[in-house]
Amino acid sequence: MEKDGGPDGDGPRHHVIRVSSSSAAEEDAVVEESSEPADCSLQQKAAKIVASCLETYQSKPFSFWALLVVSCGAMLTAFPASSLLSRLYYNNGGGSKWILSWSAVAGWPLPALFLLPFYLLGKASPTPLSLKLCAWYVLLGFLSAADNLMFAWAYAYLPASTASLVAASSLVFSAIFGYVIVKNRLYLSSLNAIVVITAGVVIIALDSQSDRYPGITGKQYTLGFVWDVLGSALHGLIFALSELVFVKILGKRSFHVVLEQQVMVSFCAFVFTSVGLAVNGDFLAMRREAAGFRHGEVSYVMVMVWSAVTFQLGVLGGTGVLFLASTVLAGVLNAVRVPVTSIAAAIWFHDPMSGFKILSLVITVWGFASYMVGHSTAKKTSTN
Repeated sequence: MEKDGGPDGDGPRHHVIRVSSSSAAEEDAVVEESSEPADCSLQQKAAKIVASCLETYQSKPFSFWALLVVSCGAMLTAFPASSLLSRLYYNNGGGSKWILSWSAVAGWPLPALFLLPFYLLGKASPTPLSLKLCAWYVLLGFLSAADNLMFAWAYAYLPASTASLVAASSLVFSAIFGYVIVKNRLYLSSLNAIVVITAGVVIIALDSQSDRYPGITGKQYTLGFVWDVLGSALHGLIFALSELVFVKILGKRSFHVVLEQQVMVSFCAFVFTSVGLAVNGDFLAMRREAAGFRHGEVSYVMVMVWSAVTFQLGVLGGTGVLFLASTVLAGVLNAVRVPVTSIAAAIWFHDPMSGFKILSLVITVWGFASYMVGHSTAKKTSTN
């Protein structure tokens, strides 16, 4: 074995194997021998990945994976459906922001039904309601009611595809409020996602003339855009405060406790929204809206019912993913539902998809991917 350098004897040197035999068969054998380690390493890596996946699957019972699949499916179908139903409400003659925001929390008994098996068949018992915990539930309920009202204003003036893209900025506010309130670490990938997603929202704002519905003024479009951003910011604040309640007050994470939190917050939001609905006189307006609704009263009732059901199912799915998996997976699914909603809105409502909106969509998904990959990598590094 000799060490050969470049022509002048300097530069990088490589180990070269001298073969004394001149037969072609022996040369082929040497080539095959030298390529075996690379092939083996690829096979070993593939085998390790398969073994790791199999080990992960076997570490949990089948019921766990079935529940996780159902939770993921609920997020990817219920949330986009809720957004599309909000736009359908306005397209078919609905006009009350209070009624639409009320329908989102009117389904609060649905998660309560999921709690009953834990109490009746399991060993779980209701969490004692202290004055401090009740105060937190009331605060989160009030903020949720305000958040739903802001999004109701946004969908009144924005196409569903545009509203969903702007609402993706909630990840930015979740990262910021999580850092400030819960002291979550803010990784470089988080900062990159904040910049990228903000750029996507700015692109939508600059292209506001391309997707404005007929009859919507520039002032109304701008108002809808502002309410969408404010609603996303409030959504991020609610997410951080909810995590703070789990960490500081409840001190434990179990699925029935998470469901209790959802039920209580939704109930408080329902109470606040019902008061607003009564003060605004919209309980009586429901009958007038139903009478003038396109396709009749039955269609109006179906939109209201399914708006309540899909919103609660989406939140239930998100709760299940957060509890069973991680915030990273929930964020990934949240990123996936943005293009799902946009594409469905373009097909169903014929929302215009300009080049700027497509660019904003790509940038938004890129920002989500950057956040999730970076957050997951940093988490694995810290645990190792």
